[in-house]
Amino acid sequence: MDKLPQSLILEILSRLNDSADVARCRLASKTFNSLSSDLRAINLQCSLIRYIKSRPRFLNSSSSSQSITPFKSIFLNLVSNLRIVESVSIGTEKPLRDVSYDDVEDEADDLFLTDGGFVEVWLPRVSDRLKSLSISDFWVQSCWRRSNLLPLVSAYCHTLIELEVKNAWLSVDNLNPMPMLTSLTLEFIRLDDEDLNEFNKSFPNLQVLNLIGVGGLELPKIHLLNLKTCHWTVSNAPSSLTIITPNLVTLILECIRPASLYIDAPMLSNFHLAFEHADVFAVERFENLTNFWLLCLNINSFLLNFPVTCTLENLTVDSRNWTTRADTYSQFTLDKVFTVFPNMTSLCIKSGAWLVLESCYNLLGQAWDGRNGFKKLCAYLLLVDPSLTFSSVACVLDQCSGLSEVSLLIHHDVVCNVSKSFISKCTARWPKLKWRWGVWNEGMADSWISDGMF
Repeated sequence: MDKLPQSLILEILSRLNDSADVARCRLASKTFNSLSSDLRAINLQCSLIRYIKSRPRFLNSSSSSQSITPFKSIFLNLVSNLRIVESVSIGTEKPLRDVSYDDVEDEADDLFLTDGGFVEVWLPRVSDRLKSLSISDFWVQSCWRRSNLLPLVSAYCHTLIELEVKNAWLSVDNLNPMPMLTSLTLEFIRLDDEDLNEFNKSFPNLQVLNLIGVGGLELPKIHLLNLKTCHWTVSNAPSSLTIITPNLVTLILECIRPASLYIDAPMLSNFHLAFEHADVFAVERFENLTNFWLLCLNINSFLLNFPVTCTLENLTVDSRNWTTRADTYSQFTLDKVFTVFPNMTSLCIKSGAWLVLESCYNLLGQAWDGRNGFKKLCAYLLLVDPSLTFSSVACVLDQCSGLSEVSLLIHHDVVCNVSKSFISKCTARWPKLKWRWGVWNEGMADSWISDGMF
C-alpha cells in the first residue's frame, strides 16, 4: 500500500466518509498517517454503542479496565492533525438522537457538542477556510443547556457557506451578520426569541432555509430577499406565520392551526402546504405557481380563500377530514378546483380527499364543466363502497373529455376479487383510456402494476 502514488492514497482517504476510519488507517500505515493531514473534511459521529460503553455504570460492571477515549478528545485530535479544514460534521448517530431525557437522565456534558466552551477550543483553529459546518447535538445533554454556538460561528467563520445545527437550545444574542452564508438548517431547535428578526438581519443572502421543529417562536416572520428554497415545519402553534420572499421558488410549509397565515412569494413555482386550518389565510397572487401539493382539514374552505391561479399545471390534494358524511364545511368538488386552477392539466387525489369527494357527489345533480386541458388523473381509493367509488369515477371521467391517462391505486387491504371486479368495470366502460393500476398502503411506497392485473 505504501508504494502507491501519494495522490492516489490521498484520494482513497478523502473517500472515507467516517473520520474514525481515517484514524484507523493512520494507525495501520505511516504513509496514511503522514498524508492524512492533507485531508480537508472531518465527519465524526458518536454511536449508541459507544455512548453506552462510555457510561460509568458500564465501565464499573465491565471486566475490562480499558477506558473509553472521550468523544470530544477524538474530535480535537482530528482537528489538530489537519492543516486546512473546509468541512466539519460532528454529531450523534440517529439511534442515539432518539434517546429521550425521560429514558435516561444524563447530566454529563461529554456529548454536549454545541457547548460554547468546547466550540471555542476548536472553531478558531479551522474558521479561516471553513465552508460547511454541521453539528447534531445530543438532546439529552443539550436541551437544558443554552448554547451561544450561533454568535461564535458568526464571530469566527467569515467564509462559511452552509450551516446545519440539530437538537440544541440556541441563543441569538450578539449574533453578527453572515453575508456569505447561503444555506441554513435548524432542526429540533429551541429558541427563546419572539420572532426571526435576528435571522432576517444576520443571514441576508440565504438561498436555502430549513426550519424543522423550531420551537419558541411566537410571531415568526421570514423576510429574506434572496431566499429560493424554504422548508418550514412549525412544531408549536404560533398566532401567525408570515413569509415575505420575493425570489422564493420552492416552499414546503407544515404547520398545525395558525391564527393567520400570510404569504407573499410572487416567484413561487413549487408549493407544498400541510395544515389543518387558519382563521385568516392571505396570499398575494401567485404568478408562477406550477406545482401545488395541499393537505388540509377542509379543502373547500381553503379554496374559497385561495387566489385564482392560471399558471398551475399539477395539483395534489388530500384531506385530514376522514368522515364520509358531506356537509357544507367539508365539501370538495372539482368544479371549485377548476374555478381556482382553470388551466390545470394533472390532478392527484389522495385517499382522504377522495372520501370527501365521493360523499359530495351524492349531493350533485347537475353537470359541471370538465376542462379540455385536463389530461391526467390519479386517485388513491379505499373502495369502502365499490359501487359508490365507481359512480364517482364515472362522474369525473364522463365529464372530462380531454382525459388521456387515468391512474388508480387501490388500498392494500382490499380483497383481490373486489379489486379485480372494479378494474374490469372501469376498463370495460372506458376502453380507449390509458389505464395505470397500483396498490398503496400507509407508510409504504406505491406499487404499480403495468399489465393492469392484480
